[in-house]
Order: sequence, then structure tokens, then C-alpha cells
Amino acid sequence: MRTRRPVTLVAASAVALLGAGAVGVRTLIVRQAALARRRIGKPLGEQALDADRIWRGKKHPGEPIDLLLLGDSIAAGLGAGHRRDTLGARLAKGISRSERRPVRLRTAAVVGSETWALAAQLAALPDGYRADAAVIVVGGNDVTHRVPASRSAEQLERVVLALRDGGVPVVVGTCPDLGTLRAIPQPLRALAARSSRQLAAAQAVAVHRAGGRVVALARAVGPVFAERPDEMFSVDRFHPSALGYRRTAEALLPAVLAALETSRPPVDPVPERVRRADGVPNS
Repeated sequence: MRTRRPVTLVAASAVALLGAGAVGVRTLIVRQAALARRRIGKPLGEQALDADRIWRGKKHPGEPIDLLLLGDSIAAGLGAGHRRDTLGARLAKGISRSERRPVRLRTAAVVGSETWALAAQLAALPDGYRADAAVIVVGGNDVTHRVPASRSAEQLERVVLALRDGGVPVVVGTCPDLGTLRAIPQPLRALAARSSRQLAAAQAVAVHRAGGRVVALARAVGPVFAERPDEMFSVDRFHPSALGYRRTAEALLPAVLAALETSRPPVDPVPERVRRADGVPNS
């Protein structure tokens, strides 16, 4: 028994030290989170600019394409100095140029939203509304509020499934890399970066399973945000600037155009002028 006491004592001491270390780390993280909140503040307020309208070029007539934006402050466009610089407006203008048709933008995204709020955003749409394409950007607030990635991904999957069941093509910009936020001190920033990567990976699996398209924003625009933070972030050093939204829209646009292309009904290859009166093509 005497030979076991030192081992037991060492083990107990190790557990105590680990416990004290965990408490110390937790205290440090809490303090750094409070510091980050003070640094970021709310200089932009909590209301994004209203960019909902029909965006068109002078030579783009015809029936508008309906574009729906769901998600958090990035989807809402918080940080843009003009409505034309919001994510929704940037995407609408890009679609209009490519498709040579006007685009009617509807932004249901709400500043501060976590993934669970997507279902409410969808439910708040007018009766009978159906988008031609939906874009979702969400996840940052889930990370900062420490929502488990599996729960967030499950909530996202349900919303994508609901849209796909309604025949709406969906493009999801997965959680951005929060490690690019210089306003967050270390080691909290490293933890946020890891959590955002984990959430983005879970989101991608869920969206693919639900039949949506995925754009990995951390990979597509994360490096330029990290290299040029003074240009890519707005005054709060948390939300994108006009240039940041432009880069984000450029990353999302190809997937949105591809989604619109696949959602179109097949075109009959036989021209109408060669059809007979009974509808049978001429040989």
C-alpha cells in the first residue's frame, strides 16, 4: 500500500493541475471574448441597408429572376456603405449581366441570426412567393455563441430540404474563417478559426445531402481577407466592406448561375416554325 500512495498522490496532483489549467484557459477565453466585443462594438448598428428592388441593366428587359437571400448579417449586407454594395445587390447585378434579365432581390436575412433562425426567415416570406434561386450565408454567430456544429448543420439541412422540395435551387456559402478577424485576440482567434472550419465542413456535408450547392467561403475569399484586412473589412473590423462584399459575391456567383441553369425546363430542340399544325415535327 505504501508504494501506491506516491503514485496516487501524483495522479491526484496532475488532475488538480489539469483542472486548474482548464479553469485558467476558460477564464482567459471569457476575458478575450469580452475584449473582442469591446473592440468590435456596434458602429454599424444592427440594421443593414435595404437593397430589395429590381436590379437591371438598360438592355435587360423581360420577366425578373427572383433571388432570395437568407442568413445572417453577411447575407443582409451589414457594413456596405451603399445598397448597391450589399451581397444581395452584388449578386443580383451579376446575375442580370449574365442572364440579360432583370433580377428581383428579396432579402429575408436578419442581422445577428444563427442557423436556427433560417426556418423563421423562410416562414415569414409572403404566401405564394417562390424564388428562382436562394442563397444562404450563415454560421458566424453559431461559432461565437458556441452552438454545436452538428446541431447547426442539421438545422441548415432542414431549410435547404424545404427549399429544394419547393423546386428552388439553393447555394450555401459556408461559414467564413473567423481566424481572419484581427479584432479577436489570440488564442481565442485560433479557437474561432478551428470552430468555423469544423462548422463549414459540417455545413458542406449537410447541404450536399439536401441537394444544394456549396461554396466554401473560407477557401474562396478567406486568404484575401487575411492578407488585406484594412480593405476587406468595414469600420468594425468584423463585417465585410464594399470590396469584401464584391469579392464574396464573385465567389458565389458561378454557383448561383449554375443553379439557375440546371433549374430551367428543358428546351425543345425542334423550332416551332418546322412543326405541322398537328404538332408533329416535319421530317
